[in-house]
Amino acid sequence: MVFNALSLKGRALRLLGQREHSRAELERKLAPHVQEGEDLDAVLRELEAKGFIDAARVVDSVLHQNTARWGTGRLRQALRAKGIDPEAVQAALAPLQDSELDRARALWLRKFGTPPTEAKERARQMRFLAARGFSGEVVRRVLQGTDGD
Repeated sequence: MVFNALSLKGRALRLLGQREHSRAELERKLAPHVQEGEDLDAVLRELEAKGFIDAARVVDSVLHQNTARWGTGRLRQALRAKGIDPEAVQAALAPLQDSELDRARALWLRKFGTPPTEAKERARQMRFLAARGFSGEVVRRVLQGTDGD
């Protein structure tokens, strides 16, 4: 029985060694491995108490890895999927609103670089930016080349 508890903790530590995980992610990934007599909640509480699980680090990691490639909508979706508290998600994304247009423009320049010449290409470029979580207004402004400032 003790071996299995260590096994759960070992699995959790292995996952945490690969990248930051939220408590909800670890719970979802470890649940299929829980055997009779094991207490997944106790293992996760212990890892939280020792600082191995930290929602703020998960948020920072997601933002660091994806801010240049994703719009606020996609970032919000990724953080919610990881089980991050909605208030924490909102607080983390609020500063990014001001840079949304610049980030979309930079991404568009890297991918396309030239304005669309026909409707089919324009639709393709719009879908590309929208699929990455940029708002319709931001997509429109990028493709029109207007700042609106």
